[in-house]
Amino acid sequence: MTRWARRHWSRLADWPMERMLAAKQDAGTTVSVVLPALNEQDTVGDIVSAIRSALVLAVPLVDEVVVVDSGSTDRTAEVAARAGALVVHRDRILPRIPARPGKGEVLWRSLLATRGDVLCFVDADLREFDPALVCGILGPLLAHPEVQLVKAAYDRPLIDGGTVLPAGGGRVTELVARPLLNLHWPLLAGIVQPLAGEYAARRNLLERLPFACGYGVEFGLLVDTFDQLGLDALAQVDVGSRSHRHQDDRALGRMSSEIWQTALLRLRRSGRVRGAEPVSTTVTQFHREQGGFRKSTHETVSVERQPMDTVLEYRERVRRAVAAAERIGIR
Repeated sequence: MTRWARRHWSRLADWPMERMLAAKQDAGTTVSVVLPALNEQDTVGDIVSAIRSALVLAVPLVDEVVVVDSGSTDRTAEVAARAGALVVHRDRILPRIPARPGKGEVLWRSLLATRGDVLCFVDADLREFDPALVCGILGPLLAHPEVQLVKAAYDRPLIDGGTVLPAGGGRVTELVARPLLNLHWPLLAGIVQPLAGEYAARRNLLERLPFACGYGVEFGLLVDTFDQLGLDALAQVDVGSRSHRHQDDRALGRMSSEIWQTALLRLRRSGRVRGAEPVSTTVTQFHREQGGFRKSTHETVSVERQPMDTVLEYRERVRRAVAAAERIGIR
């Protein structure tokens, strides 16, 4: 891990804009920023505006900003469009295949709604957003051809009432994801934020990977990239601190269940865990009401989407793009 950290762990200061723009131009790379959004009217507009102002209009680092709305009932789509994003509803992307609920479903479909050679994902609920975050996680991809996936590394402040604690916000990471990685993928123990929603990757990697439909998507993409390409295909950038909305313990419990399912599926595929019986996809939880405890049972998202490069519509789009490029080359 030490050798990897020296080569693949960097900071925002390591990626000045001049270096980024030169690397982007030399490689002829196009960049799409994708925000998956569900009822984020309070934050999505500020994020889109900051990215467009700093990285589209001021300098040509980002080529498109796309918000994929997964069924918001508030003004998320309106606010994002007014801020300058291309807004696409999840259900209008690949309508032949009915959409499933979950963040991973939205990210998977975003491959059909974007054009960039590199995709940069940013959660739409970030507060006090700094577009330098986007610059940082793009840096290793633009500068180093061998890097395929870059994760943001950061502190997660925990807001407890009126008190802001400098760390403690990443409870599922510390209680579920990190123990799983240390037990079964110990070479990934150096990834600070394995569940970070802020990361960038090359399209030609993402289109070859399955996507967990729910909250297991980031864990699955990280592990699958490592299993297919090795540790040197990964990098991380220290971007300081990130603040966003916290969920309650029951919501985090359901999220944890999906991450466990994602991990178990990969352990079974690799033969490290055996067993014919499928795991349960329900989570039973309790909360106290007057007179005692009340039980609630939730179905968690356990399904995965096939690699996008096996989807007919995507393959046809690639074929048309190749044909157009060949025509231009002939002329």
